[in-house]
Amino acid sequence: MEDMRLKGAIEALIFASELPLKLEKITELLAGDFAGEFDGHLDKKEVKTLIENIREEYEDEGRGISLLEIAGGYQFRTKTCHASLLQKLRAKRPPKFGRAAMEALAIIAYRQPVTRAEIEDLRGVDSGGVVRSLLEKRLVKILGKKEVPGRPMIYGTSRFFLEHFGLRDLSQLPSLKEFVELDENEEGMISPLNEELPYDAIEG
Repeated sequence: MEDMRLKGAIEALIFASELPLKLEKITELLAGDFAGEFDGHLDKKEVKTLIENIREEYEDEGRGISLLEIAGGYQFRTKTCHASLLQKLRAKRPPKFGRAAMEALAIIAYRQPVTRAEIEDLRGVDSGGVVRSLLEKRLVKILGKKEVPGRPMIYGTSRFFLEHFGLRDLSQLPSLKEFVELDENEEGMISPLNEELPYDAIEG
């Protein structure tokens, strides 16, 4: 019964959180609420085990959502098999990434840390505007400056990039060809259960 109460509390916390919820934060919140039952100490390993139990329960083929590990935390997301149905629910079709933005984002994702000059060498065209757009959309961040003459800025992907594409970490990146073609296959993107992908985070 104690595990059931904890699982219910974990499920509620993850469901209510707008962003992926980290294991440490879940444990901290539970320890405060269940302090009397655990003498103020709740084992992080036990919480992770309960999260894995919840995840397995939602993997049943009949369920419409999954519990995924995204960007270092946990979040409920709708299953890709229902993508076309969910599109009908939206007031308008979300805009796709432009080809230039996808090319630049792919270079940054797979070659990071990378400078603007290195991006332009690979693309063969000026990429200043595209990089600025990706920065504004929070998909890319400045990591620092390269220790070479002129000290150009170096870029990498952000935590929001992982959240947007439903990745636990960069090791889950698909092949480069699949990544560049994501804008042609919207089912490759998974929407959070409690929040649609923000339109202003996508290149029109």
